[in-house]
Amino acid sequence: MNRYDNSTIEITPTTGRQYYKQKYYPNIPLSETDEYVITTIGDRLDTLAYSYYRDSTLWWVISMANNNVTKGSIFPEPGTQLRIPTNINAVLSLYNQYNTTR
Repeated sequence: MNRYDNSTIEITPTTGRQYYKQKYYPNIPLSETDEYVITTIGDRLDTLAYSYYRDSTLWWVISMANNNVTKGSIFPEPGTQLRIPTNINAVLSLYNQYNTTR
């Protein structure tokens, strides 16, 4: 894993200099409304995120909600049960809170 995988490149407005800013991901609590799927051959976290959230960049939500997914991979093993959090607004609110207060 690259040391900058959880980072974004930011630019200082006054000087234009670039720097890396760490991204923090929240723990995603269980919810009664969460959905569960069993993966099949060809499933990917980004396509599942698009199916449920209409945004493939939210693949990390599914990854963080499931300890049985290899971190850093978007390919879950076929036959794996995945929890799909349905309270996406709450998850994104937590994410924004974690990343604006640090």
